Amino acid sequence: MKIAYFGLPLGALLLAADGHRLGPVVLAPVDAPGRRRLTRAYPHLLDASALGSELEEQVDAALADERPDLLASWFWTRKLPSRWLSQPRGAIGVHPSLLPRHRGPNPYFWSIDAGDAVTGVTVHRLEAEYDTGRLLGAKSIPVGSRDAWQLARALDRPSLEVLRTTVARLSQGEPVPEEEQDPALVTWAPEPSGDELRVDFGWTTERVLRRVRALSPTPGVALSVEGVELFVTRAEAQRDYLTALLPGEAHISAELSLRTGDGAVRVTRAFFPELEEEAATAADVAHLLKRLAQP
Repeated sequence: MKIAYFGLPLGALLLAADGHRLGPVVLAPVDAPGRRRLTRAYPHLLDASALGSELEEQVDAALADERPDLLASWFWTRKLPSRWLSQPRGAIGVHPSLLPRHRGPNPYFWSIDAGDAVTGVTVHRLEAEYDTGRLLGAKSIPVGSRDAWQLARALDRPSLEVLRTTVARLSQGEPVPEEEQDPALVTWAPEPSGDELRVDFGWTTERVLRRVRALSPTPGVALSVEGVELFVTRAEAQRDYLTALLPGEAHISAELSLRTGDGAVRVTRAFFPELEEEAATAADVAHLLKRLAQP
């Protein structure tokens, strides 16, 4: 089977190692491991970051010339035009959630922020609309206490597993059961904005910490304490705190504590834009905050 590949280098390298013929190979405009090795193996690959506005014309020509049997996408960052999807006999991609839950560009944030106990990856048919095609397979993992970056990395391996397994079955002519997505189960995962970038300290401690993890390591939760702007990127529940404080009020001693609706959190990592510096411990957070808050 000949595969038109769109995405990050590692997926292409592993499919080639599985014995599949690739062509064309189109790299997503993201700096990722394996780029040099893939370029050596496929010197005529198409690099989206280098081609810019010429990309579509080049891909059109490459698909017409290569005539692939299947189009496979792994972390491609743009919408694939319908004419590309219809040229091979089929087109599949992997989405980092358990579809139809969390369709969209940022399922990591929404899986954590919604309090999902389990998330995963889904291989599905690619259609004109994002993340709507029939389901071909999935793999689940617990969300645990991961932040958004850690969750994304934890899903890399299972996403490659389901991609490789599905491509292998299709190439061998095995029947792959396909399931329509249930519209009643659809949720959306856009990039967070507005109130989704903030915390309501009237929430429970657990809810506050979910939002911090969902926005970490970037952009973090924006706060202003004693007139100092900072972005909280890590926090933990605090057992001992000043009960006289109201939700949202801060206490700065050897560390920065913030009262929540049912307790308090200790800030253990934060970025200070005024200094362009990250404080990586609770003590460092308090030290920088006191320093900047001085008149």
